[in-house]
Amino acid sequence: MMLPFEILTTARLLLRKLTPEIFDYIYHHYSDTELMVFLGTADEATLAKEKEKHRKGLATHNKSFCYFQILDKTNQKIIGWCGFHTWYLDHNRAEIGYGLFDENYKQKGIMSEAVSAILDYGFEQMNLHRVEALIGKDNMASLSLVKKFGFTQEGILREHYFTNNTMEDSVIFGLLRHEYRLLI
Repeated sequence: MMLPFEILTTARLLLRKLTPEIFDYIYHHYSDTELMVFLGTADEATLAKEKEKHRKGLATHNKSFCYFQILDKTNQKIIGWCGFHTWYLDHNRAEIGYGLFDENYKQKGIMSEAVSAILDYGFEQMNLHRVEALIGKDNMASLSLVKKFGFTQEGILREHYFTNNTMEDSVIFGLLRHEYRLLI
């Protein structure tokens, strides 16, 4: 039987925590159709990519993730995700990531609301000391979002991220627990 979900609640959102154990369960027990609904995936190509990620292993002995689905509180629709990947357990640091699936939810403060809850969770429940964000230099929405939460730009990782058949630079930001506490 699958473990119950941990749910974080904000004014407009439900954030449903997915652990490696939950991913193992769903990939072994759900049909492709059920997986697509659960993951909020609209097409089989995206599902195939997600299955491949799971097959290759999502966590190791010293690195894990803490991932939350973002659900609209009014209709329980999965509208995106937010959480921590590349979570170095031994070093109390993780990289934050996020995304919205539905254009109708963008530019409405949804991600600010989700990131606020996720940062609280990371620093208070996961005992993170440092949260990192790696963002494409032209991703103005994400650059603005991390600055809003007090992240400090620390540098540029040259040709760090491969997308659209091109190597792109990543701007690296960091936020330390004591810096975040000054903001809240």
